[in-house]
Amino acid sequence: MKVLRVINNNIVLSRDASGQEVILTGRGLGFRAAPGQEIDPARIVREFVPADGRDPDHLAELLAAIDEEVLRAVVIALDVSGVEGRATTRPTLAIAVADHIEAALERARRGQSLEYPVRAEVQTLYADEYARAVHLLAEINQRLDPPLAEHEATALALHLVNAGFASGDLSFTYTMTGVIQQLLAVVSERFGIDVDSTSMSAARFITHVRYLFVRVHSHRQLDEQDSAIGQAIRRNYPEATRAAEQLATIIELRLDSHLTADEVSYLALHVARMTMEGEQSAGGGGA
Repeated sequence: MKVLRVINNNIVLSRDASGQEVILTGRGLGFRAAPGQEIDPARIVREFVPADGRDPDHLAELLAAIDEEVLRAVVIALDVSGVEGRATTRPTLAIAVADHIEAALERARRGQSLEYPVRAEVQTLYADEYARAVHLLAEINQRLDPPLAEHEATALALHLVNAGFASGDLSFTYTMTGVIQQLLAVVSERFGIDVDSTSMSAARFITHVRYLFVRVHSHRQLDEQDSAIGQAIRRNYPEATRAAEQLATIIELRLDSHLTADEVSYLALHVARMTMEGEQSAGGGGA
């Protein structure tokens, strides 16, 4: 691999075997280096692979702006906690987490604390990401001072969720969190059931809506055509379909994007499963 651009003493741009531009980090990797110079593989500590058409130069400059100790601790923690692979790291995730940790450390040094009102929702809606965030925070706290409070896991979980979106805009994840809560409340009120967000059917519904957000955001919704499966779902679950149409209206208003017929049909299927489980639980509770 050869140097394409030296960002600072520890960060350079290069190109991997496939021809894709990558960001390489390592102590002294850019010191006295010049474009075209061969890079010693033994000195490469981490390879950041830009995705979704992100500008490698801009990402490299963002990485360079982060305190070296914080960035190093975060990258190691992402690896040790199992959030990222051992060989490569998504630069957008590393930047987002390191930037947050840097600000959180500064607040902690000043004796300030930032509460997250969505903590309960995050723990419920994104249980897997929250569990990984708790582990990630513990690994970060082992490497940096002062140790950060446990509520910072909420913000880290949101960054892990946000890593699934191409935009990198955390506000989209906050919007998704609020919309999912709104959808669950509508189902609960419409069918007169207490939706247990930890139940299997609710967990599947939440996962489905999360991927629906990804599809809408990336303009890759399910078929525009009204498929035979979609028609069958609507025939078999008419009430769930009417509820799904109400949910679709909410999603369309919040995301400013029309949902296809099949997207509405699959929403209906998940609503039907959730309501059947809720009714069974209610019936069992009254026995």
